[in-house]
Amino acid sequence: MGSFETVFKAYDIRGRVDTGELDEALAEAVGAAFAQWSGADRIAVGFDCRPSSPRLADSLSEGVVSQGCDVELLGAVPTDLVYFVSGRDAIPGVMITASHNPAGYNGIKLCGVGASPIGSDSGLQDIKELAMQGVDARGKKGRIQRVDAVDAYVDHLLAIVDPSDIAALDVVVDGGNGMAGIAVSKVFDRLDAHLEGLYLEPDGTFPNHPANPLEPENLVDVIAAVRKSGADLGVAFDGDADRAFFIDDTGAVLSGSTTTALVATWFLAKRPGAAIVHNLITSRSVPEIISEKGGVPVRTRVGHSFIKAVMAETGAVFGGEHSGHYYFADNYRADSGMLAMLVLLQVLSESGVALSELRRSVERYEASGEVNLAVADPLGAMAAVEAAFPGARIDRLDGLTLDWEDKWLNLRPSNTEPFLRLNVEASDSESVDELVRSVSTILEGR
Repeated sequence: MGSFETVFKAYDIRGRVDTGELDEALAEAVGAAFAQWSGADRIAVGFDCRPSSPRLADSLSEGVVSQGCDVELLGAVPTDLVYFVSGRDAIPGVMITASHNPAGYNGIKLCGVGASPIGSDSGLQDIKELAMQGVDARGKKGRIQRVDAVDAYVDHLLAIVDPSDIAALDVVVDGGNGMAGIAVSKVFDRLDAHLEGLYLEPDGTFPNHPANPLEPENLVDVIAAVRKSGADLGVAFDGDADRAFFIDDTGAVLSGSTTTALVATWFLAKRPGAAIVHNLITSRSVPEIISEKGGVPVRTRVGHSFIKAVMAETGAVFGGEHSGHYYFADNYRADSGMLAMLVLLQVLSESGVALSELRRSVERYEASGEVNLAVADPLGAMAAVEAAFPGARIDRLDGLTLDWEDKWLNLRPSNTEPFLRLNVEASDSESVDELVRSVSTILEGR
């Protein structure tokens, strides 16, 4: 069996298959533990297109049915389809995926009844302990029933965004050979918009480029296709399609903050006074714009379990993260790259202006993007940075945030890698570069 310590992380369960960190025995143990912990009669199980995913899903399902719990086996699907079934059927869900990571990785994402989040403080540690100690099989096994929910998932998305509101836009979609290809053509079959697809065939070896749109080199093809065709919008999905990144009509990439601000503005025009959640490393422009449009900005920590919990507490209609995760109250507060694409298409259709022009209304500052800094002692490194800037306002909601009138920085330890993640924003690019250099210099040799 693989190592629990290397596989269990803060918000989902990840590991490398090719090193044995996540294997069939561990997947079965997690399935049994999750079924016992949840007390559910049924659990939805989906998986991505990686070569290891079907067998891990089979093993996890065997663990679930060993507890007398039935499995709705959804097959190879996007992660947000699992969230949809969990919400529709009021059952827990499991997705076998390593998201944007290389083909040799795999993992397990868990959600509670109604797509509710399961994080380190809301059950993941209990599930880990149950899996480690082992769960005895019950007398009566559950059943595994195959369920095709793709058409119902598309219906659900298009009940939230009316397809008649989307104009005949030209859209390039790069599926990255991930799970977006399962549904995106079915979605566009219901729209007047025209789809130009790149790498829509699911292939978990990712033969064209890694399914990680956070890395600029993985956006080269979709940007080139947008520029060549004169498309109105480019979309790049990650491997399990719960995230989407957007490219405007000139081939320039939108930040997660820009997308969050545009979608928040659209929501507030329809639902005045609504709460909108944003994590603490989105641009300052996001809460400014939410307030200016009459909404209530709600700041939270980075991570889906925090975003979803805060949305539930505040009744927020939408939540956005810098990393391309977008959450919708109408989607059981779950994130969906496909739904984010549809909403942005509706934003464009209603505005009647090019995205390259529309984005100017919400982009007010310069940002570094996320910079990964390798350090041996993350806590000591953050303390050194704090000491170097005694005049800054300090916030410890998530890592270390230092704030000045004209700029801010955030340093957070990664949950999954040996890095500190640095984000900087300022009024001009020179100030951004200077602050990044200053922090990097402080951390050198630590």
